Amino acid sequence: MTTPPPNGRPADTLATLTAALADLRAARMAPHAFSQLARDQPALLAALPPRYAQVLTDLLDRLESSALFSEESCSFSQSGLIDNLQTWMDKARGQLAEATP
Repeated sequence: MTTPPPNGRPADTLATLTAALADLRAARMAPHAFSQLARDQPALLAALPPRYAQVLTDLLDRLESSALFSEESCSFSQSGLIDNLQTWMDKARGQLAEATP
């Protein structure tokens, strides 16, 4: 399982989450484990504008809900949520790059 570096910089933590997302996409990580890992990153979320925390929380809530149902019975697709998480990470990476001198 992918774990973030201890006391890592936000960019390092984001890189770890990106690797974990690849594991989730390849079914090497459970949705709940990914969600827990992502939620346990207060330094990363503090380095981003507040709306990023809300969007991530919403995506993770939906990811956890989708894991409770089969793909067919869920109102949103897990693969679509993973794609949206990738978009969130790409945008977060851009925000961190802008904030770094």
